[in-house]
Amino acid sequence: MHKFGLVGRNISYSFSRKYFSEKFRREGIAATYENFDLQDIKEFSNIIVQNPELKGLNVTIPYKESIMPFLDTLDPVAKEIGAVNTIKVAEDGKLTGYNTDYFGFAEALKPHLKPHHRHALILGTGGASKAINYALNSLNISTIFVSRSPSKNAISYEELSREILEKNSVIVNTTPLGTYPKTGEFPALPVEHLSSRHLLFDLIYNPPKTTLMQMAETRGVTILNGQKMLEFQALKAWEIWNLG
Repeated sequence: MHKFGLVGRNISYSFSRKYFSEKFRREGIAATYENFDLQDIKEFSNIIVQNPELKGLNVTIPYKESIMPFLDTLDPVAKEIGAVNTIKVAEDGKLTGYNTDYFGFAEALKPHLKPHHRHALILGTGGASKAINYALNSLNISTIFVSRSPSKNAISYEELSREILEKNSVIVNTTPLGTYPKTGEFPALPVEHLSSRHLLFDLIYNPPKTTLMQMAETRGVTILNGQKMLEFQALKAWEIWNLG
């Protein structure tokens, strides 16, 4: 029986295991899906050795970047993004890294875009933010990264003026702030500068409506969570695992 799984840290809440287990049961697919909860990425090699029936893996926080040195090859898009969330295990055991986050995000976002949505703020600078940046740029939307630790590539939350927020009408939260069980947390976004012209996409899906989303909604902002993105990226991962 083929085995698939998810690599991450503290992932008992994960969408992937429930999604794929239900898919396998519903479609009569002889396969299992398991969570591989690692406290250190160095443990990854043990997973491959101990599970010879593995055909594919998903990768989540915090290993989308640090897992890359363990792989034999990278899909060109994953290489350009600089993050991996899907791994295909070949018959000879070779591991190829892909990124399906950008596809899932773009497909979930596109139905909600309006002509004035040309500039975006990306909250956070982790592995997921790289895929979001790639997707937004592919949709001809310019991007600015926002971080608690400003750098040459990111501005700080303190720099988010009314002018910047009025121009950047798409906001994407790629940070884990607000994820269950710490649902009271949220990025330091000055929501008083938001309006009905804004679109807020929070990659979090548990809870379905984060504190940040609730705050934005009171300002008339269109809000989206990460559920559809996850469904689209999972479909793409399944397609990759079954290629060739």
